[in-house]
Amino acid sequence: MTTTRIHIPILDMKPEIDELRPEIMAAIGRVLDRADFIMGEDVLLFEQEIAAYLGVKHAIGVNSGTDALVIALRALGIGLGDEVITTPFTFFATAESISTVGATPVFVDIDPVSLNINVELIEAAITERTRAIMPVHLFGNPVDMTRIMDIATRHGLKVVEDCAQSLGARWRGQQTGTFGDFGAYSFFPSKNLGAYGDGGLIATNDDTLADLARMLRVHGSRKKYHNEVVGYNSRLDTLQAAILRVKLPHVDKWNAHRREVARQYNEGLAGVAGIVAPDLTDGHVFHQYTVRVQNGNRDEVQKRLADQGIGTMIYYPIPQDELPIYKGKFSEFYNSSSAAKHVLSLPMGHFLDIHLQRSVIDSITNSLLT
Repeated sequence: MTTTRIHIPILDMKPEIDELRPEIMAAIGRVLDRADFIMGEDVLLFEQEIAAYLGVKHAIGVNSGTDALVIALRALGIGLGDEVITTPFTFFATAESISTVGATPVFVDIDPVSLNINVELIEAAITERTRAIMPVHLFGNPVDMTRIMDIATRHGLKVVEDCAQSLGARWRGQQTGTFGDFGAYSFFPSKNLGAYGDGGLIATNDDTLADLARMLRVHGSRKKYHNEVVGYNSRLDTLQAAILRVKLPHVDKWNAHRREVARQYNEGLAGVAGIVAPDLTDGHVFHQYTVRVQNGNRDEVQKRLADQGIGTMIYYPIPQDELPIYKGKFSEFYNSSSAAKHVLSLPMGHFLDIHLQRSVIDSITNSLLT
């Protein structure tokens, strides 16, 4: 079969940059004029604006989403000897943050449909050492936070929501990251709200926890040169905050377009044998659009799409519990291991053109028919 080569990256950031370039350059110019590169004016303003957007009292800018998780756990006093329940099927930063503070990640298998942590299995994993639950709103799909918070309340556990992929996602109308003790967000460039470098955020409604998090992000000091604990050099860069301020007002519009892209994918792939599409659940913001390719065809389909110039990614090829650092310490989690063999993320973005999307759908269909 003869194919026409096209070029569709899994994420194309150029349309966004082109549209916002004048505002972004002006924002960067203002930072250059003030030369307040560390904890400058735009950091404070961004924290105020995103706190209002999320509906929380405190938003604390940090260097990355990983640091947001680590600092949240530290502020909660979680450390050596403690256990934190989380999902095996996500990026390593989730379990890494737990191990970084000296605690032990305890994995619970995922729901085979949502690919999020299976809430039904959490209580069975709780022991006398369990201190917290860390749900991940994977691919922008909100976890059932009503159930999570009920479990946490009954067992006296803390909750840190990993919202690295879910900024703007809502569970029953409420923003993810605003249910638990902390919400931790990433502004990695590919995120729904991405900086043009690293960046992260911690959200909380607790005044005391917010004070601790702010102290930890600047070397454990409330007052310069008066260090109280060992902390981190984890400040959100002023230039990145200025860029994020330009982009924040567009997030809901962009997320709505992502949902429309997902709807069109679902419609176009409906009935395609061997493809299981994700549900268009309420509040889902589709950081990734991830299908499951059945019958062992995933790698071949990915190769055929690549040959035609279509970018895809496998998120994630190795569950956290099967990584070298943890391998052999846990029983196999069937749904997580199965997902790793079948998932394939297709081109997605808030500027993805419908005509390009149609090409992706046609290419997938043809790849499974030949």
